[in-house]
Amino acid sequence: MTASTRAPEPSPLAARPPLRLVVVPTPQPPLDDERLPLRLVLPGVTAPRPAHRPGPRPLAARTVGRPDDDFGPSWSVRAELPDARVTGRRLVTCTLEALAGHRPLTQVQAMTSLAVFTALIQGRRPRWCTEGTGPLLVGPVHVSEPVDGVAEISAVARRAGRAHAVAARLEGIDGRWRCTALQIG
Repeated sequence: MTASTRAPEPSPLAARPPLRLVVVPTPQPPLDDERLPLRLVLPGVTAPRPAHRPGPRPLAARTVGRPDDDFGPSWSVRAELPDARVTGRRLVTCTLEALAGHRPLTQVQAMTSLAVFTALIQGRRPRWCTEGTGPLLVGPVHVSEPVDGVAEISAVARRAGRAHAVAARLEGIDGRWRCTALQIG
């Protein structure tokens, strides 16, 4: 037999029927969540992240009886906190008296964060606090509130005719002021 008399073999693809799209109805309606905004998704383009807003959460965001209220500290707004000037004076006075050795340092623990308390225990005590027999006098306490629930205080402490600056940052946590930063000059 010659090549010209041979019958062409059928292609395996020619024997199959063409593909067709079959739409299958679903038993429930499609997901349409109003909380999620519709976004155009483009390949290689990422959506911008929202700006970070430091500071405590507003009062409207906190609700009573949430399941996570029992776990960890929560921010407090200014309306839930005592006077920052009184708390600041007590913090400065107790801290300086503890550094001078007139009271135990553990009395300051309830007013400070763990990092500040650890720094007070492990740090070097200012020489002007430990030496001398004159009384420690704390001048007027100045308060600045840059954000709701945050107070920055400053005061001047005097001993033996010398003046020394004290500054602290107080944050409202669980309905009371807590010192999260302390600088004694």
